[in-house]
Amino acid sequence: MTTAKKSYHHGDLKGTLEDAAVEIIRVEGVNGLSMRKLADKVGVSRSAPYHHFEDKQALLSAIAHKGFVLQAEAIDSAEAQGEPAFEAQVMQFVHAYVNWAVEHSEYYDLMFGSEVWQGSTPPEQFAQESRGYFRRYVDRVQRWQESGHISQQLSALRFAQVSWSSLHGISRLLIDGIYVDKKAQEAICSAAATIFFKV
Repeated sequence: MTTAKKSYHHGDLKGTLEDAAVEIIRVEGVNGLSMRKLADKVGVSRSAPYHHFEDKQALLSAIAHKGFVLQAEAIDSAEAQGEPAFEAQVMQFVHAYVNWAVEHSEYYDLMFGSEVWQGSTPPEQFAQESRGYFRRYVDRVQRWQESGHISQQLSALRFAQVSWSSLHGISRLLIDGIYVDKKAQEAICSAAATIFFKV
């Protein structure tokens, strides 16, 4: 125990706890995470995590909240580096969404999993971030409609719901190991972009 406590010295303990929790989940799953195990891994007293998170449920909500922020940043970054052409924008959006979900499944599982949504009432900050996350996608669809690439006869909300559901389904199939071929992942993403956005 003495040796473990040398692993954390100072700084952002809350962020350190979140990162360590993600590492535990990656190896042992959500059921393998406990506040006691987390404290031991970081090298702090077993009461220290409770100064930042009321309980395990609050910790999971915080990780899910961070996931929404990180995925949105990854998508925005991919779009910023891309070409202005609509076709390229759509391809980059679809690939960025799915690639991030697969590469950060510990976050993604919590963002859309029952552990947070059904475990208890999600914190308001988390609920606001998740709603804003989807609202940004609806806004993106509206911009594509206004530029003439998607029919304005369709509801931007319904189009966003259906197309996002497909991206989520693809991500889940890849995360769950139904599709395991990396080349297939790229081809599936490209096909999704073509089907939904006719690029």
